[in-house]
Amino acid sequence: MRSQRTKFRQVAAVPIRKEAGGIKVMLVTSRETHRWVVPKGWPWADREAHESAAEEAWEEAGVRGRVKSAPLGSFRYDKRRKKDVIPVEVTVFLLEVTEEASNWPERRQRERAWFTPQDAAEAVAETELKRMLRKLAR
Repeated sequence: MRSQRTKFRQVAAVPIRKEAGGIKVMLVTSRETHRWVVPKGWPWADREAHESAAEEAWEEAGVRGRVKSAPLGSFRYDKRRKKDVIPVEVTVFLLEVTEEASNWPERRQRERAWFTPQDAAEAVAETELKRMLRKLAR
């Protein structure tokens, strides 16, 4: 049984945009398994957690915008590394997109796409993340 507390922590952004039909959520593919995920990564030492999440959104998805400083929630997942698997707790922040670039650092390594919150929830694997995305539809 895995401990309720994990010592490995990451930050993530859920990029959103508002449209006439409601909110859209951007997901990106992971580099190795090509699963749909939210942009995430290790916190930056010189930034607040929400700012680190916004930087990950830029690097992985090519989006910038207004990031909320209060977390949307958190989820856990098992991160596969070359020699092991580690449990990671991810703190999630909402990012309202104001800029979507055609050129960004990881554009050749990932795909990105806009989804309805319900479709985004169906596309990701993590149960807690699915719940957070479904709540955005309300």
